[in-house]
Amino acid sequence: MKSKINYRAYSAELVGTFLLAFMVHLSVGGNLPVPTPVIAGLTLGLIVYLFGAISGAHVNPAVTIALASIGKISPKDAGAYLVAQFIGGFIAFLAGDALLGTNLFVVIENTPMIAVAEAVGAAILVLGVSSVVHGKAPAPASGLTIGTSLALGVLAASAQSNGVVNPAVALGIGSVSLAYVLGPIAGGLIAAWGYRALVR
Repeated sequence: MKSKINYRAYSAELVGTFLLAFMVHLSVGGNLPVPTPVIAGLTLGLIVYLFGAISGAHVNPAVTIALASIGKISPKDAGAYLVAQFIGGFIAFLAGDALLGTNLFVVIENTPMIAVAEAVGAAILVLGVSSVVHGKAPAPASGLTIGTSLALGVLAASAQSNGVVNPAVALGIGSVSLAYVLGPIAGGLIAAWGYRALVR
């Protein structure tokens, strides 16, 4: 009997989230010459092309929860995706510190304004994701669409927060608080339902 556990998709989510969180970790802690929003956008765009056909390349709990809320992924798969994403983020935290040779220090605050900023950033990302999921963006441009959406979302959120817009990446860089978890989830839900209303 064929297993109903989609190990390939779950593995893709773990590896993809690790790659995204790892690159952001290196960007924040390693003073790389390319700005973090650009690195994050390029990395996510690549991940979409690498793993999009396997798992959908959510690599973000806010994206998974948003898509599950509109029926684009089953609750069982969504739960497994969330576990895989947070594991990937945690491994990225350990690997990033090991490679940099120091513990990454990020100022962590927990204010309503940070939550709003993270919500706005995640909403921009999920709008891009939704355009691909609903078939409104050309499939060959899916990575470009989603990667650009993340870069812009991170830029927008950075006005008032660390510009993470991804709870798993927040874990990967040690920037975890209620604002950095609930903010992106709220923004993602609003964007997913809003876009769904528009295309219907």
